[in-house]
Amino acid sequence: MKTLKTGREILSDGRACMIYEMETDNGLAMHLTNYGGIIMSMRMSGRDGKMEHITAGFPTVREYLKPNPYFGAIVGRFANRIAGAAFQIDDTIYPLQNNNGYCQLHGGAGGFHTRLWDSESFAGSGFTGVRLSLLSPDLDQGYPGNLSALVTYTLSDDNTLTIDYEATSDRPTHVNLTNHSYFNLSGFREDIGSHYLLMNALYYLELDEHQLPTGRLLPCEGSVFDFREGVKLSDRGIPSRHELDYCFVPENGTTAQEKAILYHERSGRRMSVYTTQPGIQVYSANYFDGSIRGHENTVYSRHLALCFETQHLPDTPNQKSFPPTLLMPGETYSQKAVFRFETLHQ
Repeated sequence: MKTLKTGREILSDGRACMIYEMETDNGLAMHLTNYGGIIMSMRMSGRDGKMEHITAGFPTVREYLKPNPYFGAIVGRFANRIAGAAFQIDDTIYPLQNNNGYCQLHGGAGGFHTRLWDSESFAGSGFTGVRLSLLSPDLDQGYPGNLSALVTYTLSDDNTLTIDYEATSDRPTHVNLTNHSYFNLSGFREDIGSHYLLMNALYYLELDEHQLPTGRLLPCEGSVFDFREGVKLSDRGIPSRHELDYCFVPENGTTAQEKAILYHERSGRRMSVYTTQPGIQVYSANYFDGSIRGHENTVYSRHLALCFETQHLPDTPNQKSFPPTLLMPGETYSQKAVFRFETLHQ
C-alpha cells in the first residue's frame, strides 16, 4: 500500500476541508474528502495498464458545492425516497424537509451530502482509510433524535474498498445510509450499454408514477431486469429502450455476500459488490443532461454511468412489509458495503 497523503482546500465560505489520497500497489487510486464524505475520484488500471477514472466527479471540492447529482457522496439520514415527505412513529407524525415534489429524496436538500464531517485517517499493514463522524441534531431535516453517525472507508491492497456505516440515536428515528458513486469501467469512453451486469436478485420494487414504491415486489424472472445470469446491457435494450432506476432485492438477505458484478470487456475491469443491506438501487444516470463537466473535462451525458446504492428499501418508514429501518435508543445501526475491483487479462 502506498503512503496515504492528505491535503486541504479552503471553500468559498472560509471552511477548510480535508482531501485524502490513497493508492494500492495494484492499480487502484482514490481521492476522498470529508465534505459530504465524497469519493471525489477512483482511478483504476485496465488491461492496457492505463489508469483511468471509473467514477464521476470533480477535481476540486468547491465544485461539489454547485448543484450535482450526489456525485460520490454519503446520503442520509435516509437514502432514496420517503413518500409525502413524512412518516409516523407511534402517535407522532414527523414532516420532513421536502426537496422532491412528492417526497423527500436522500435526506433533504441539506442532507449528509452537504455536511463537513469530522475526519481522521488510519493505516495498517496492507490497508489505509478514513473515519468520518457527524452529529445530526434532533429534527435535522425533520428527523427526530440526536443521531451520531460514523462512516469508515477502508482501501486494501487487494483492491477492495469497504464502507462501514454505524449510527446511534437518543430517540426512535429512521436511518438508511449509502454512498452515491457513479461508475463507468470503460473510463467514460463508452456508455453503460457496453457493460455486463450480473445481479443476484429475484425481485425488484414496483414503482408508481412518482418513482415511489407501491409495496409490491415484482419477479425479475421473465423481465428485462433479470440479470441473474449476467448480460450485456445493450443486448437488453439498456439504455436505448429501457432505463434503470429500480431497487433490487438480492438473494441471501442481509449476509455480506456477492450481490452484483459489473464488467467491461474491452478494458477488462470488473467490480463486485457485496453488502449487508436488503436492497441495491441501480440507477443509470437518466437525468444527466450534458451540462456538467468533470474529470478530464468529461461531459456527463445521459446514461454514462451506473450507481449501485446499497441500502434499505425506499419509503420503508411508510411500507410496513419492508425490512424495518427504525433505530431505537440503545441500538446501533450497522451496515457494510464492499466494492472489489480487478482487471481480467484474458
